[in-house]
Amino acid sequence: MTIHAFSKPFVGIDGVPVLERVDTAIFRHRYFTDCMRCGFCHDRCCRYGVDVDAVHHVRIMARADQLEPFVGVPRSEWFTGEWLEDPEVPGGRTTRTSVRAGSCVFLNRNGRGCLLHGFATTNGLDYHLLKPMLSSLFPLTFEWGLLRPSTEIVERDLICLDQGPTLYRGTRNELLHYFGSALVDELDAIERDEHA
Repeated sequence: MTIHAFSKPFVGIDGVPVLERVDTAIFRHRYFTDCMRCGFCHDRCCRYGVDVDAVHHVRIMARADQLEPFVGVPRSEWFTGEWLEDPEVPGGRTTRTSVRAGSCVFLNRNGRGCLLHGFATTNGLDYHLLKPMLSSLFPLTFEWGLLRPSTEIVERDLICLDQGPTLYRGTRNELLHYFGSALVDELDAIERDEHA
């Protein structure tokens, strides 16, 4: 693992997380980025559910009346109900989506992908409003100021590894959304140095 310190801290759109370093493995590992065109994984990365920060939880529950028929599962069964304190996420804590029949409760079982994402786009909303940051950034994550590959990458548990663009290239637009162009410009420069 090679860690590169940023020239300054980069603050997320909601005030957290604050990124200070990057594991340069994000410029080497590859994955099949275009999930909706994947014909071999069967949404395997959704089998554990996802952490949902407190801000997104409030947003999701505020639209529960509209979401419930779209999801097809009662709102009382969407989340585990357990909360963990986490100062790096919006709202300072996370809960987790429930797992039903071996996958996240928000997995579209009649098609593909995330129902939160699908609901937002169907209704003309930016999907970032409802889809949790950790889900949007996957297979990248962050921990104590370090931007790094998700555990599924490190443990080689992601079925679509070694195909397509790098983790960074696959999530570059999400990083741009959450942290702005200054972070992406710096990551582009680090990427160039890594491949020089």
